[in-house]
Amino acid sequence: MRRVFYFLITNLAILIVLGTVLRLLGVQPYLTEYGLNYQSLLIFAAVFGMGGAFISLALSKWTAKRLTRSKVISTPSNETEGWLVGTVSELAQRSGIGMPEVAIYPSDDLNAFATGMKRNNALVAVSSGMLRRMDRDKVRAVLAHEVSHVANGDMITLAIIQGIINTFVIFFARVIGYTVDRVIFKNERGHGIGFWVTTIVAEIFLAILASIIVFWFSRMREYRADSGAAALVGKKPMIGALDALKASIRQPHLPDQMAAFGISGSRKRGLKALFSTHPDLDDRIKALSESAYPDYSA
Repeated sequence: MRRVFYFLITNLAILIVLGTVLRLLGVQPYLTEYGLNYQSLLIFAAVFGMGGAFISLALSKWTAKRLTRSKVISTPSNETEGWLVGTVSELAQRSGIGMPEVAIYPSDDLNAFATGMKRNNALVAVSSGMLRRMDRDKVRAVLAHEVSHVANGDMITLAIIQGIINTFVIFFARVIGYTVDRVIFKNERGHGIGFWVTTIVAEIFLAILASIIVFWFSRMREYRADSGAAALVGKKPMIGALDALKASIRQPHLPDQMAAFGISGSRKRGLKALFSTHPDLDDRIKALSESAYPDYSA
């Protein structure tokens, strides 16, 4: 799931950079010579955590374009680009959102993503491989899925969830760091190296654990976006698109990052299931098959 992947990477980078700058400048209002000021720490964590998440969201389009080398279609240069822009425009109008930017990025993967801070100013991008290797009914279903993500406000909700998680990670990492510095390193006044080392380790560990919540939300949003696509184009084309993804991933030449983006058709168990951004493809197909959406285009 490219939009979640890019968002999380940007969020982590921003937190690291801002944290480093604040440490170098000595801006730690919650640390006193008598210990932690928990009220100041909570305010600091909330401002820092929510701010980092929303800065990440604001940069999500810019980041995604550059990491994928996406080419935004300003004026269609051929029939395929014209069809792509026209299809996204139609789906956006029917979903009640503004026209997104439409882009193609170079990749043999069967993949697509949508991102952006605002529902009326989003980005929908598809891989060149998808346009070559999928028939248009299935591509249209994938586009409907991505437009549904935008219409559902998934990236905004993700930013809020990530901001709350950031807040608690920052808060508890510093409480743990302070406790270790006092109890193990016996630092009775101010703070020492034990505080900073423990805080960094705790932040990484807590962030990994907390990301399970983000991944859970991501999986739930996939079911909802599948349903949104079925409402727009019918469930049969959407099931066909999921089947095509499933068949493609079985081919050994595809890169390993497909699994990292959670598009893999293989069933995940245990920890892999907890850290997957997408549900198993068979589960998504089953959910659509049992839904009440029509088998024809709405």
